[in-house]
Amino acid sequence: MHTITSSSGLSLNSLIRKTSPPPPPGQTQQFVPVRFVIQCGYRFDSANTNASTMNTNGAPASNNFAGYVGASRADWQSSCAILASKVVSQQQDTEKTGGTGEITVVNGHKTLDLVPIDNLPKPLTITDLSPAPLHGSQLRVAYQGVPGAYSEAAAGKAYPNCEAIPCDQFEVAFQAVELWIADRAVLPVENSLGGSIHRNYDLLLRHRLHIVGEVQLPVHHCLLALPGVRKEYLTRVISHPQALAQCELTLTKLGLNVAREAVDDTAGAAEYIAANNLRDTAAIASARAAELYGLQILAEGIQDDSSNVTRFVMLAREPIIPRTDRPFKTSIVFAHEEGTSVLFKVLSAFAFRNISLTKIESRPHRNRPIRLVDDANVGTAKHFEYLFYVDFEASMADVRAQNALAEVQEFTSFLRVLGSYPIDMTPWCPSREE
Repeated sequence: MHTITSSSGLSLNSLIRKTSPPPPPGQTQQFVPVRFVIQCGYRFDSANTNASTMNTNGAPASNNFAGYVGASRADWQSSCAILASKVVSQQQDTEKTGGTGEITVVNGHKTLDLVPIDNLPKPLTITDLSPAPLHGSQLRVAYQGVPGAYSEAAAGKAYPNCEAIPCDQFEVAFQAVELWIADRAVLPVENSLGGSIHRNYDLLLRHRLHIVGEVQLPVHHCLLALPGVRKEYLTRVISHPQALAQCELTLTKLGLNVAREAVDDTAGAAEYIAANNLRDTAAIASARAAELYGLQILAEGIQDDSSNVTRFVMLAREPIIPRTDRPFKTSIVFAHEEGTSVLFKVLSAFAFRNISLTKIESRPHRNRPIRLVDDANVGTAKHFEYLFYVDFEASMADVRAQNALAEVQEFTSFLRVLGSYPIDMTPWCPSREE
């Protein structure tokens, strides 16, 4: 009986003994299988040595495996793979020659008649469960608001011909993607006049969705009311808090002595006025909302700055593969525990590599809002703990970005990549309504 270790010099041909004498012409050479044992040179416990651990000479194997091909588990697995390929190759050669010889036992199997690979069931992948990301006509895209909202327009710009799914809250849009009700979500994160939408920054950290793209949408606000209503009859203006902030100066210039009231979204304000026949109330919303809900436009372009643009991010369950053939942006969030000096070190990791930061946003740490610092001479000081959201212009496929994040990780107690995605490079015209 032959014993084979991973370093054995035996070949497969030596394991198969031909019958003698050679067969007469026209008959097939018969093979007699040689019983053999495959012995692994890799051991989990060097102390577990027994009598069956023998080398090819019959001597007990040494505990020291240095120099053996099978000195590591990886080497042993490679040797097994090579041996298995030789067995299959030998069987194929026998079949080609029309031989009747067979190997009776290999690795405990009585036959090598394996199931053809083509007949095995194909495992499901994420692409079988979700539409392709670039086929906008097949995607279900969640947005916050009702039809006519700016978020709906952003969803249509990000994924043309998609099926837009309205959600009453930002939280619902996140959950719609996580529960496979929607394939993507398009949500606002900042406006050039109103600043950041902090709620969505908090939700980005709470949920496990990935940013896969961004879209910038020019915002063209209109003052809407029921048909026949004049501006001097108004006592109240309702809209999203961001829209009210973006039109504050213009409302004053129009001479409107009205109360401002915040609602969930701009188009929802228009829908509310139409549904309740409110003739003393106006809404700040888009021209499309006026068309959908049968309102008249009292004033157009009432935003305080014509260069009013909102940045939306596209969210998905799976990240996209970063590339370097086009401009990319990466969003991260991190926390640290040692004060402002650490923040300087983190930011310098990008500066030293000439990586441009496009945004930095700090938010109080919800789980640990207060940090206590004891000083024997002064006393105890209380500081807010912060999370920092940073956007920088580089792809995660870029070696510079990889090295920068490796250095950032040394100074932070928490680091998460929210997404690496293409920068929105579409032309932007603030004077044209989207």
